[in-house]
Amino acid sequence: MPGAILPGRPGNLTPDQQVKLQELWSASLRVFGFAAPTNGVNGVDSLTEADEKLKSSANGSEKQPKKKRVSLFGKKHRSDEAENGAMDGFGDSDDKYGQTKEFQSVLANQSPEDLRKAFWSMVKHDHPDGLLLRFLRARKWDVQKALIMMVATMHWRLQEMHVDDDIITRGEGGALSDSASSNAAVKKEGADFIAQLKLGKSFLHGTDKEGRPMCFVRARLHKQGEQSEASVERCTVFVIETARLMLSPPVDTAAIVFDMTDFSIANMDYAPVKFMIKVFEANYPESLGVVLVHKSPWLFHGIWSIIKGWLDPVVASKVHFTKNVEELELFVERSHIIKELGGDDPYTYEYTQPRPGENDQMSDTATKERLLDERAAIVKEFEQVTLEWIKEPQVAEQRRGELAERLRSGYWQLDPYIRARSLYDRTGVIRNGGQIQHYDPPKLGVTTTVSAQNGSIPPLQHSQDDID
Repeated sequence: MPGAILPGRPGNLTPDQQVKLQELWSASLRVFGFAAPTNGVNGVDSLTEADEKLKSSANGSEKQPKKKRVSLFGKKHRSDEAENGAMDGFGDSDDKYGQTKEFQSVLANQSPEDLRKAFWSMVKHDHPDGLLLRFLRARKWDVQKALIMMVATMHWRLQEMHVDDDIITRGEGGALSDSASSNAAVKKEGADFIAQLKLGKSFLHGTDKEGRPMCFVRARLHKQGEQSEASVERCTVFVIETARLMLSPPVDTAAIVFDMTDFSIANMDYAPVKFMIKVFEANYPESLGVVLVHKSPWLFHGIWSIIKGWLDPVVASKVHFTKNVEELELFVERSHIIKELGGDDPYTYEYTQPRPGENDQMSDTATKERLLDERAAIVKEFEQVTLEWIKEPQVAEQRRGELAERLRSGYWQLDPYIRARSLYDRTGVIRNGGQIQHYDPPKLGVTTTVSAQNGSIPPLQHSQDDID
């Protein structure tokens, strides 16, 4: 039914799934440094008691033998365990991106407080449970593997891509400024980033039949070597992070439409494809709802056979090939298909450069610090209530929901002070308070916002022989 909460999301968990979520929260809080030797909700005794209760619940009886849990959270033990490889149970034979090794290195070298800050920076306007549940679903509810994946992702955001302290904070305005730098390397990276936005290689517009925001990728506009690999990766993450802002429950995934019109071998570049696969599988799990490859030519047949081999089977199952607007219409209302692809939506992508003064609020450090302090207080309370919820879910569940909503609304108050404005802010798609307006309101003066339409979509999966 329209607007229904999908399984495995906040508000629609089985009893077993809730236990897994509690276990992941318990493990995460230990990683974040909740290990002071005190009684009560702040300390080891509380978490240990909660762990035992969760294990008993999972076993169906509090009298059953207790299975020894992985000991990796105590501060003084983390480095030794990582160094000696003594994290029993954390081996993963199909660890495609080496996240187990990265996880061990992070615990050995990163402070708990840094990891805690990285996590809450990653949450943004999401329900914190929703974020943890993405990793649990991606790892088929294996708590240990979900923890590995989440910690490795936090490290990637914090130390490798600098998502929140650079890409989002500086944004388009920072790239435009860099494009005028006297430093040749800085100038090139900034100019390459802006060039991709001007071309409209990828852009966000509209929603599919399930209310998912759509990202259009026009493959014909990419040519290997025209922009640096680093700038292509940076732009990819920027678009993904911007799309995240357009998600609102019950919608928690996006749709990608690869427009293969006029695609030629000159447009094929495996490096960004591999990067995109990696970030969606390893760093943005459970974020893709559907991938539509539209009007792919015959020469893409061999290329797809290579790419499909790189994909996780779950991700590959979300890829569908459409040859014409009628097939595309199975996934997207014709009124939401842009005219460029044969639909009725008159939208045409145009890039508007950053405007002078649009990021002035980011210089208001007093207000920013006040809002950050307010958010930190809510985060702290959420963590404390979560400790109580791990032991007694019925007691604290409502309070956690209230705090999650305060975090969501508080993020949007903070947003103009920590995120540089984007094209979608300038064009009114992202509005004050996190309202998303993909389409112009009706002429009668009634303003509408995007709502989720969770209807069923007929499966359309052509064989490779049909790609031409």
